[in-house]
Amino acid sequence: MRKDGWITLLLLMFLIAACNTADSSHSAKNAYKEPLSFKEEETDKAEMVQAQKEEEPVKMKLEIGEHIFIAVLEENSSADALKEWLKDGPLTLNMTDYANMEKNADLKTVLPQNNVQMQTEAGDIILYQGRTLVIYYEPNSWSLTPIGKIENVDPAELRRVLGTGDVTVIISLE
Repeated sequence: MRKDGWITLLLLMFLIAACNTADSSHSAKNAYKEPLSFKEEETDKAEMVQAQKEEEPVKMKLEIGEHIFIAVLEENSSADALKEWLKDGPLTLNMTDYANMEKNADLKTVLPQNNVQMQTEAGDIILYQGRTLVIYYEPNSWSLTPIGKIENVDPAELRRVLGTGDVTVIISLE
């Protein structure tokens, strides 16, 4: 290679290196952020608290005689429709026994269905065919819409509280 070719090559390498240095310093300047003002910090904290509240599961209270059970509601359009309905106040359901495994009540309205094939357990609250609310105290396998699950439920206690005949259950948002 000739002498003037080497000089051109060295100049070109120098220019490339200079451009890369300028770009990286420009990026570093853009990466620096001014400290948040007090007002911005308060807004950020409020947004974080709101996000935490939204992540907390919605719970429903079930009053059966003198007994109170708490259920965590599912995240689906069926449970959302029930929550909206319960915002107007508690709902009193006269539930009947079916097949010695569940108590059910006709809601007299249709809620959205989100059916999945499932194996129920004691404490599962489901929606059957969009209009029947069911509390299971024994297992069952069927295509059902999950609504919620009673927390820390003892199957024997739930069966005893629900009894063998009809029962009145008052549900409300907690």
